[in-house]
Amino acid sequence: MKARRLLITGAAGFTGAHAVRYFHAAGAEVAAVVRRPAAASPWPEGVRQFTCDLSDRQAVAAMVAEAEPDEVLHLAGRNSVPESWRDPLLYMETNVMATLYLLEALRTRPAGRILVAGSRLKYRPGAASGPPHPYSLSKTLEELVSLAWGTLFKQPVLMAEPCNLIGPGPSTGFCSLLAQHIVRSEAAADGGTEAPPVFRLSSRHALRDFLDVRDAVRAYDYILQHGTEGNIYRIDSGTQRTLGDISGKLLVHARAPVPMDWGPEAPEEVQAIPGGHAGGADTGSGPEVNAAALGWKPELSLEQSLQEIVDYCRSGREGRLS
Repeated sequence: MKARRLLITGAAGFTGAHAVRYFHAAGAEVAAVVRRPAAASPWPEGVRQFTCDLSDRQAVAAMVAEAEPDEVLHLAGRNSVPESWRDPLLYMETNVMATLYLLEALRTRPAGRILVAGSRLKYRPGAASGPPHPYSLSKTLEELVSLAWGTLFKQPVLMAEPCNLIGPGPSTGFCSLLAQHIVRSEAAADGGTEAPPVFRLSSRHALRDFLDVRDAVRAYDYILQHGTEGNIYRIDSGTQRTLGDISGKLLVHARAPVPMDWGPEAPEEVQAIPGGHAGGADTGSGPEVNAAALGWKPELSLEQSLQEIVDYCRSGREGRLS
């Protein structure tokens, strides 16, 4: 049988680097797309690397023509809410137009599945409050145009919406930031560095769903192989946890005192990030389905993920998986 020929954008990112290694180990012919060669981790032997600015329409078309993918996992994009306020047009170019350039380039290819990674921070068009920030607007538009392009041009487009992804690797998420703070505190206690500033929690009561990035990558594989085109697949652990609880589970691994500002003691009114559901709710752009409906389920425990995050931060690998 012919090996799957899979194109992965955003391959230098936290999720992308894990995805490249997972699909390569599964026997796929992987084409890893990065914006800057220096940003990429050393790939396993056999992975093809393509350097491409996805906001350059001609460059995207040339890259797709050379890579000749059978399937695409589109993970590239920008995801900083504060940065989106500073440069909103950059977020429209990167998250919306770059996705359209990729979809348009793929129209010349034989029909192969295209999975676009969306965001839980999207908003529902028509909501009275409107988008909370430019990042949210950009991801909502990305979802709308991706599924519309699939409908208009008969492209097999699917969407995925992961929850908060954690695990070893170069992440800027909450768990990795606190793990880095723990490691800096340990170094200061050993007398090697200056004590870090206090780590501030905006709220110990805020609820989030955390999932290991490697489980999310497996979910992407399930969706590519078994998902229904036009659907939005939600990927999560199914358990909401407070930031205070997660912080406590990380701090038990600390080998030195860690300066913390825990935020308000009393539970304020907190809105949880949605944790997903199994039935096909209609968002206006496509039906939402939990990835568990495809037979996928998480395999890595929260405790294992947190331990590996701390171990990774202690390893000094400086932003690389290997």
